[in-house]
Amino acid sequence: MAFIRKRRQEQQQLYSKERFSLLLLNLEEYYFEQHTANHVLKKNNTDRSLRKVRGSLKICSKSVIFEPDEISHPIIKIPLRDCIKIEAPEDCERNPFTRGTLGTISIISNQAFLTKEQNIIAPFKTERGKTEYVFELDVSGKAEDVIHTLHQLYRASHLDKLGDQAAMITAILQSRLARASFDKNRFQNVSETLHMECKAEMVTPLVTNPGHVCITDANLYFQPLNGYPKPVVQVMLHSVRRIYKRRHGLLPLGLEVFCTENDLCSDIYLKFYNTQDRDDAYFYVATYLENHVAEQAAESYMLQWQRGHISNYQYLLHLNNLADRSCNDLSQYPVFPWIIADYSSSELDLTKPETFRDLSKPIGALNKERLERLLERYQEMPEPKFMYGSHYSSPGYVLFYLVRVAPEYMLCLQNGKFDHPDRMFNSIAETWKNCLDGTTDFKELIPEFYENDASFLVNNLNLDLGRTQGGKMVENVELPPWASDADDFLQKSRDALESQYVSEHLHEWIDLVFGYKQKGDEAVAAHNVFHPLTYEGGVDLNRIMDPNERVALLTQILEFGQTPKQLFVTPHPQRIVPKFKSLSRASSCSISITESPVSPGEESFEDLTEESITLAWNNITKLKLQEQHKIHKGAVTGIAVSSNKSSIFSTSQDSTLKMFSAESKIIKRSVSFSSMALSSCLILPGDTSVICSSWDNNMYAVYLYLPPSCV
Repeated sequence: MAFIRKRRQEQQQLYSKERFSLLLLNLEEYYFEQHTANHVLKKNNTDRSLRKVRGSLKICSKSVIFEPDEISHPIIKIPLRDCIKIEAPEDCERNPFTRGTLGTISIISNQAFLTKEQNIIAPFKTERGKTEYVFELDVSGKAEDVIHTLHQLYRASHLDKLGDQAAMITAILQSRLARASFDKNRFQNVSETLHMECKAEMVTPLVTNPGHVCITDANLYFQPLNGYPKPVVQVMLHSVRRIYKRRHGLLPLGLEVFCTENDLCSDIYLKFYNTQDRDDAYFYVATYLENHVAEQAAESYMLQWQRGHISNYQYLLHLNNLADRSCNDLSQYPVFPWIIADYSSSELDLTKPETFRDLSKPIGALNKERLERLLERYQEMPEPKFMYGSHYSSPGYVLFYLVRVAPEYMLCLQNGKFDHPDRMFNSIAETWKNCLDGTTDFKELIPEFYENDASFLVNNLNLDLGRTQGGKMVENVELPPWASDADDFLQKSRDALESQYVSEHLHEWIDLVFGYKQKGDEAVAAHNVFHPLTYEGGVDLNRIMDPNERVALLTQILEFGQTPKQLFVTPHPQRIVPKFKSLSRASSCSISITESPVSPGEESFEDLTEESITLAWNNITKLKLQEQHKIHKGAVTGIAVSSNKSSIFSTSQDSTLKMFSAESKIIKRSVSFSSMALSSCLILPGDTSVICSSWDNNMYAVYLYLPPSCV
């Protein structure tokens, strides 16, 4: 729900009263421009006097949307495909409804949709029948241009084939982008140096917003063509912490930028129109990342996880990130496994193996009888074969879980409707049972099941989600008996994810989703074969010339879901899970005694009396912190001090070696020469070189000062 929280924060900061959002558009639709206008209405059928409703007229690629200022009036959405006629003012002189009014636009349509009356989120109401909608622009001189644009879009929406429609709309969009450029007056500082400017789209869940990207020596800017949700989105380069190249629609066109270390949702996700622009933008942003290291390799996180330095949850998040999964792309939303298999007991026992799902099998293979039927169909199927007719992660499944906190997204995905009440996310136990027994249900979970925000399980928005056939209203999600409330359910789910059983078996699920059992013969043997279009490289869209075939494939890709990028091609190692026995303080002391050499003449800790040992341990707690400096992003793994005590060298799991000045308290040097964690450092005599070791099994020598022979 990170993208939900971020969107709410943006709305509070910007236009908290605005009801319009890009989610009112259809999938693959663009919002071009808006004009302040009045909706002109007859008071009644017999009275010729007029009533005007003030608001904003939005011109979109497939519809016209009018948002009244007063929330008591619904937003009106008029699909261009349902329009009969769009008339210019000069065409309306004989119409008493619009006579004598400049800047008037008349739209006659067979159908329109009404939504957000009183700002209540609910399924769209349909207004059927031939109806005239009249809008009066504040700036009358713009009416002719608006009508010209509407006529172009009207022609596009009435083309027979979807591919032809998409091609014409794309041409209109590119023409508008070409006529505009980034407004340099939006630079935060007049002294900024421009590095690059290009066209792109800002990606948010289900919708994209076209505009211009501009990168300077200090900031990344995105200026939406329509000025929505604000005139310019700015990301300061010095605040960037992570950056990832992404696939978008199976094409290498995406770029996602994070200004936080661990947040699930990014600060901006951009889709470029060609790979070269994407790669150039990546270069300029990555240059400002510390040490030019934009992302760690999967093997680095694997070692950290294997040794217990990061949790199961953190590791899965890292793998999702590296495999192109993003909260901004619902067809590639982060995927997490079902862990618990017991939703009927009154107590959850995490010490029993039967409490857990078998992580070595995909969801579709957990039920033996169902698997046999699927394999029988698979054997009879012509090439290309696949075992499962649906995916384990798709936009529909993500919003199935999140409908209570993201209802507008569900309405956008399903053309203004919620799903049937009996198919909603009503019960944890029922959902799990359907995943085991359903003929087409193989969905996994999402990260929200292992976080600390339980609002997606509770109908806090008081949504009218309908009534089941059994007469029960769809309200809060029904929890298993072992959970006292939604917060308790999430806490126990997190405990299960980090349990010893899961730590010992999580690598098996990783093999299926991110690893060597994802493709090829190993996938067939593991009963883990999905539709070929879901895999990276399954189809080359650039080679498909027919626009109708291309649109059909893109739609299928986006709606069906996508398999993560393969990260491992060999079996994933098991996590090292130590089974500790409790050690007394005396026994832990004896361990450190044997491992700690004592110089001649020094009093050995071993020679102290029991009373002195106790006193020594007690005195440790009286030590006072003099100062501290956070100079690494990851855990510190090694420290060395120069002979003159002026410099402190440290290595870290963030793969950097840093030189810290003890006198000025600042970082003097920071270098990175490995994509994996550094484990130790040692200063050679003379303070001219530092030797570092790394998890990549290499040792590195770093010269602090250039030897005379090299001068």
